[in-house]
Parts: sequence; structure tokens; C-alpha cells
Amino acid sequence: MTAETPEQPREREWRKKRMYNPPQPVYGLGFIGAAIYYISHATTIWMGVIGFFKAIGWPLFLVYEALKYLGAS
Repeated sequence: MTAETPEQPREREWRKKRMYNPPQPVYGLGFIGAAIYYISHATTIWMGVIGFFKAIGWPLFLVYEALKYLGAS
């Protein structure tokens, strides 16, 4: 049986965080695409501002519509 050095648990935590990191680039690309879509379809400046905030929350709309389609609510 071997004793763990202080570096081994820290290294294990780093690997765990690296392996289970959420797909942030996918969200970033989705945000950019949604922002371009909503802002390009805006007719006024305020609709563009609302479109920007919709682009931030696009995963909420996606999950809501998916659950509605699946009949979960």
C-alpha cells in the first residue's frame, strides 16, 4: 500500500474537472448565432436589445420547447 502525496489528490481533482467540463464553446457559438439571428430580424433598436437578451437565454427556450414537444408539462 502506498501513501498519497499532497500532489496526487490535487492532480486527480484537476483531471476530474478537465474531463467533466461542460461544452462551453458550444454555448458560445450558439450565443453568437442566436444574437446574429435575433438582431438581424429586429425592426427597432429595442427589439434588437430584446434579441440580445434572448440570445443570452437561448438554452432556456430550447429546453422549454423540447419538453413541450415531448409532452412533459
